[in-house]
Amino acid sequence: MGTLGRSGLFRRGVLIAPDTERRLLQAAVLLGGLVPIGAGLLGIFLGSAMVPGGPIDLSIPGLSLDSHVRYLSGLLFAIGLAFWSSVPRIEAHGRRFRLLTFIVFIGGLARLAGFFHGVPPAPMLMGLMMELVVTPLLCLWQARIARHHGHE
Repeated sequence: MGTLGRSGLFRRGVLIAPDTERRLLQAAVLLGGLVPIGAGLLGIFLGSAMVPGGPIDLSIPGLSLDSHVRYLSGLLFAIGLAFWSSVPRIEAHGRRFRLLTFIVFIGGLARLAGFFHGVPPAPMLMGLMMELVVTPLLCLWQARIARHHGHE
């Protein structure tokens, strides 16, 4: 891990210029955005079949659950698109970034509450890491870039 300076990020004695750091953040957000975009699209098109152990039976309760999975997948997809929309001027979108991070983090806490019923499969644990660790770290990084560029 590097140390932060006013002129950029120091890593192994090398200064990473603010514009380079900004581009690295943009790349990280684009890459991280693949998760909600991909999972959202899978859920929209596959419904409950995308979930490990799925598809569920398509009885009336099963149809309701499948419909709910598709709806939540649409929200997940939209969250990914909203993060991506902040990339071109990432330093100017602090409020959007914080709101999206809050939504994702609360979703992660809701997923974590499910641990009282058992530990979910690995793909769900990876989602939890994105929600409770990666997204908040990207938000902190965005705030640093915004401050350096004279934004909120």
